[in-house]
Amino acid sequence: MNIFRGLSAILFKEFIVVWRDPMTLFFMLFPPLIEMIAFGYALDNDVKHMATIILNQDRSVESRQIIDNFVNTQTFRVVGEVSSVKELARAIRKGKAYIGLQIPPDFTRSMQDGRTANIQVLIDGSSSTIALQALNTAIGVALRQSLNIMAGGVGQRALPIEIRPQILYNPAMRSPNFFIPGVIGVVLQIATTFATAMSMVREKERGTVEQLLVSPLSRWGLMLGKLLPYLCIGLTMATILFSLMRYLFHVPIAGSLIALLIGTLAYVFALLSIGLLVSTKAENQMQALQMCMTLILPTVFFSGFIFPRETMPWIFYGLSTLLPTTYYIELLRAIILRGASLADFWQHLAILAGMGGGLFVLCALRFRNRIA
Repeated sequence: MNIFRGLSAILFKEFIVVWRDPMTLFFMLFPPLIEMIAFGYALDNDVKHMATIILNQDRSVESRQIIDNFVNTQTFRVVGEVSSVKELARAIRKGKAYIGLQIPPDFTRSMQDGRTANIQVLIDGSSSTIALQALNTAIGVALRQSLNIMAGGVGQRALPIEIRPQILYNPAMRSPNFFIPGVIGVVLQIATTFATAMSMVREKERGTVEQLLVSPLSRWGLMLGKLLPYLCIGLTMATILFSLMRYLFHVPIAGSLIALLIGTLAYVFALLSIGLLVSTKAENQMQALQMCMTLILPTVFFSGFIFPRETMPWIFYGLSTLLPTTYYIELLRAIILRGASLADFWQHLAILAGMGGGLFVLCALRFRNRIA
């Protein structure tokens, strides 16, 4: 008895079926190749060119030289100067910079008098990876400069330059404070996108979509009716996740709960619209699953959830600007950790709202044409 009887026939049949399904072939072959190349270039824990704001109250050649030494490490990138400590803190809170360098007015005089010259370094601790690298690099710059001065034999009685770091928003640099808000953004995307994509495709497979289309419903009413229940579920899920973050992982919420709710509403609506758009293209649940996975993997790696976006090549940094999760994670970390308001990040909210509205209109128009 041949236990493999008929193997060649079924192999021949399955190869023909797969060959005649170009959509399956595409999602099996193309995304893994692109993701392998993209992730190989984009994933880098060596943080460079971190946005830095300067408050130089000394305005001397020596102070400008120490700033150049910071920039020459390629870890820091000067993006602007301010005239007060208040402006320096505000720029970091708004996310315009990760680092603030404050050089006091007596910086040069202290070194010339043989006293220690202090440099205040304000570091955004909401990203533990960036904070740790910035702290280590700043201390290294000061140490090298001090050794050069002491080697010059100018009779320095104390350490010439001392870094006084201050970790803002997350002084203990707890990893949960950085990762949990990102986890919430990714989890919400997985749950909501899959839910709406599978829901509409299931209607197609059961043949009930045609019944809905011949009813008095408009295309807008149909799509909005499919979306709103999942919007309520998504907001409920987000509330549960925020509660777990606060009481299970002990991540304090420094900002407004209303701001969190408004930002989450815009984000979940955008994700549900993406799911509906996927459903207008997919013919079955397997295709919908493949499309959703193709969207989710770049989100995990390019949104800033794990790896700082500043380390990515420009093409992948540009790709990250097309992902709703990028703006939501930045918004969450700003509100939860830095106590920022929606006024500080209104651009992120506007982008999320624009993405949601534009995608909803697109999928409504495309769905009607697809069925027609």
